Amino acid sequence: MDIEILKNHIQQSLKEDIQSGDYSSISCIDNSAQRKVKLVAKQEGVLCGIDVFCMVFEQVDSSVNIEKYFKDGDKIHYGDILLRISGNARNLLSAERTALNYIQLMSGIATTTNEYVSLLKGMHTKLLDTRKTTPTLRMIEKYSVKIGGGENHRFGLFDMIMLKDNHIDFAGGIQQAITKTNQFLKDNNLHLKIEIEVRDFEELNQVLATGGVDRIMLDNFSVEDLKKAVEIINHRYETEASGGINKNTLVEYASSGVDYISVGALTHHISALDISLLADE
Repeated sequence: MDIEILKNHIQQSLKEDIQSGDYSSISCIDNSAQRKVKLVAKQEGVLCGIDVFCMVFEQVDSSVNIEKYFKDGDKIHYGDILLRISGNARNLLSAERTALNYIQLMSGIATTTNEYVSLLKGMHTKLLDTRKTTPTLRMIEKYSVKIGGGENHRFGLFDMIMLKDNHIDFAGGIQQAITKTNQFLKDNNLHLKIEIEVRDFEELNQVLATGGVDRIMLDNFSVEDLKKAVEIINHRYETEASGGINKNTLVEYASSGVDYISVGALTHHISALDISLLADE
């Protein structure tokens, strides 16, 4: 992750929460009070975001003392103490919610991703995320997918060409979209992979007749049709399956031999992992 971008995001998140002051803490806790807190797992899962969690506290108060016992990617269980922080009591409370928001979300994504990846163990197919991310949180959400064992698809619109149905329709058809894209890349001396989405076998045949792509996304194909499509492509291009695939259907789709399965739910249908910050003796 880009640390400077992350620091700026944390700063904005803290500003959103604290604004003119943490009056709950200011009103009843002496400014000189020193306390210690512990971060406790209340649910089993994959830990992610512990360094981000610490960065929040360090931005609020650079003098806090942090003892970490776990790292990103570790499996955690109910009751595990993940870290301890000591410092000014007011500052600990001011940082608490923002820090928890990060680590709970990131651990939730990593845990869900790991559940999917575990189902694919021993299979050829790899799991991808998508661009269905929370605005301004894409960097940390995609990082969380990686910690959970998944792989990142393109980060945004700039690092890979993805010709979807609307691009194809607006360009005038599959052949026109592929031809124009390759010419654009050549004219601008850009070296980007090209992926194209197909919705049926007619569109697949048009892509195969045209060529000039790196990966074919087979969108909303049934398992039976996906197997047939993968056989027709026969390793000439990378293959990706997408469209409503979940934990209950993942293995069946992967049995087709498809190279990748992309799942938007990894980042936009997430339950935060239950992690609490408690006063420590």
